[in-house]
Amino acid sequence: MEHEEKRPENKMGVMPVNRLLLSMSIPMIISMLVQSLYNIVDSIFVARIDPHAHSLTALSLAFPAQSLMIGVAVGTGVGINAFLSKSLGEKNYAMVNRSATNGLFLAWMSYLVFMIFGFTGARVFFSLQTDSPEVVSAGYDYLYWICILSFGMFNQITFERLLISTGKTFYSMISQTAGALTNIILDPIMIFGLLGFPRMGTVGAALATVIGQTVGAIVGLYFNIRFNREISLSMKGFRPDAGIIKRIYAVGLPSTLMGSLGSVMIFAFNQILISFTSTAAAVFGVYFKLQSFVLMPVFGLNNGMVPILAYNLGARKKERIVKTAKLSLTYATTIMLLGFAAFQFFPARLLAMFNATSEMMAMGVPALRIISSHFLFAGFCIVFLSIFQALGNGKVSLFLVASRQFIFLLPIAWLLSLTGDVNVIWWTFPAAECMTFVLGLYLIRRVYVQRIKCM
Repeated sequence: MEHEEKRPENKMGVMPVNRLLLSMSIPMIISMLVQSLYNIVDSIFVARIDPHAHSLTALSLAFPAQSLMIGVAVGTGVGINAFLSKSLGEKNYAMVNRSATNGLFLAWMSYLVFMIFGFTGARVFFSLQTDSPEVVSAGYDYLYWICILSFGMFNQITFERLLISTGKTFYSMISQTAGALTNIILDPIMIFGLLGFPRMGTVGAALATVIGQTVGAIVGLYFNIRFNREISLSMKGFRPDAGIIKRIYAVGLPSTLMGSLGSVMIFAFNQILISFTSTAAAVFGVYFKLQSFVLMPVFGLNNGMVPILAYNLGARKKERIVKTAKLSLTYATTIMLLGFAAFQFFPARLLAMFNATSEMMAMGVPALRIISSHFLFAGFCIVFLSIFQALGNGKVSLFLVASRQFIFLLPIAWLLSLTGDVNVIWWTFPAAECMTFVLGLYLIRRVYVQRIKCM
């Protein structure tokens, strides 16, 4: 015990806040940009498989299930992140190790659930959305392999979160970049059959993705064993600890449910759009790929912010918590303004990357300009969610996301669809984001008074 008490304090409690936030966030922003780049590259190559955009539409319809899977992994990771960093701030090193091993156990159990879904539910999932046999076939081929080989994704995200939890975001960036670059290199080779590989289409896109995720997981495991001295990943004699799992999910489950709500929203929104034309669903899918290039850096910023807030909550350092939150909001808003400008000035060029037809271009250019106006408020809302999670108020995050998706967004989309004009539906996003922003301001003030002001 004496040896543990003499450990030097982690940099999250002593380094100047701005330098700390940047040092932890910039590697995560870079890795998130690479992550979003390979998601975009995936769709760019798939869009060239057939001239009728069946494969691109298939990936758009697969996105809710894929997003749910990632949401479960990230949600569990957020719970591990917040609990482990808080334990580190409290200098409870035994709890740090137990939270890490129980987190790995939860990731493996989550993988088993989605593996079973891949075997039994992937084709049904597409049949519920469209009666196009070409879209169903291409989508099933993609989602089947994404699910049954998702062990790489679950392990990669968990290992990255363990690195982030102790402030080692540089190594997290390297592991994620290694996976992303592997995917980017393999995509054209496996999709179009280059270098002696057979032409595999959407199956090739899926296999390139899961191989990249597995490479990222292996690199992340190595970095945790080699450099993450605060954590021991030994599973010898491991038994699941219900108390720790409960505490991980106290923060992580609301985050997982937020991802689930997002998947349900995308699924429902696709149904509204596809009732007009499949081109609208393809435009929506392209928009989601493109917006990730704007949102992912903000998520990277949040990944750097969350352990700082959680650590200083455990260490009861009020000033560092407030300054970190204010700086994060400033940087997030700046990123979103740059994204807004790109969507306003270059929508045609963005759509051209996806081999857009004239019909898709005519619908997509105004759509991208309208939808992207929600970026003006989204930066605030995204940071609010992570602040709630880092401070242990995961239920508040869940309430805010549920309000956005089901009280604001989907009802507005349904009402606008009654006009009979698909182009009007795009205004759903800025309208819902404005309402979410107002609600978020009220909630952040309430949490500040309850958790921080009295500290």
